[in-house]
Amino acid sequence: MRNNNENTNAFLIHVSSFAGYLFPLGSIITPLILWQTQKEKSQFLDEHGKEAVNFNISFSLYIFILSASFFTFFIRRIFNILHRLDSGNFSYDFTFNGIGFDFLGIFSLVGLVSIIKIALIIIASTKANNGEHYKYPFIIKFIK
Repeated sequence: MRNNNENTNAFLIHVSSFAGYLFPLGSIITPLILWQTQKEKSQFLDEHGKEAVNFNISFSLYIFILSASFFTFFIRRIFNILHRLDSGNFSYDFTFNGIGFDFLGIFSLVGLVSIIKIALIIIASTKANNGEHYKYPFIIKFIK
């Protein structure tokens, strides 16, 4: 059984991921700093810190890729509008009809990934507070 101090520190490493909502890259930098300062104290904190940092880097990468794909759809849509304006066909429909997967689909995916990220952080911090090990799903092992 782990002592409460280790459990609390592991909990704080996971919960510090929410700092990303306060400042840019906070979901990566804050757990990284906490992990680096705590990893020498115990193997339990080292494992939870690596998991938290790998998870936050992975999910930041996933959200970046989804957001970048949104901008490609957006730029394609702008060029389509400019082409219609240039050809003299000014009757462009600015409603959401015909957009399909472009805007709403990418926004939905980014929102879904964000909700999954929040849920996984809550699960991991609860497990860490109970002294259990937790492995995040869908992560890339940047730090081994």
